[in-house]
Amino acid sequence: MESKRLNKIGRLLQKELGDIFQKQTQGMPGTLISVSTVRVSPDLSVAKAYLSIFPSERGEELLEAIRTNTKAIRYDLGQRVRNQLRIIPDLSFFIDDSLDYIENIDKLLNK
Repeated sequence: MESKRLNKIGRLLQKELGDIFQKQTQGMPGTLISVSTVRVSPDLSVAKAYLSIFPSERGEELLEAIRTNTKAIRYDLGQRVRNQLRIIPDLSFFIDDSLDYIENIDKLLNK
């Protein structure tokens, strides 16, 4: 069970990462990256961010680019939340494919 503090930190990181990705994707029309969830470890050392990427065909390509720029993203995040958090957690990014899964089930049910 996650504590109230971990939930607040997760929501803060989700909001700030969403802003960072929104600013980075402004130069790429037709691409949208949103942060669906951020799970923070109890010791606040690791944060797992689940990303929803549109279009999903470019998901793996964009995720690789994000993973190579993790240090720069962590630095930008640190600049934004330095007054709220003492230690910025290590970031790891994953694709959130729940929307694709829901869409697939919806197609199967409509047949």
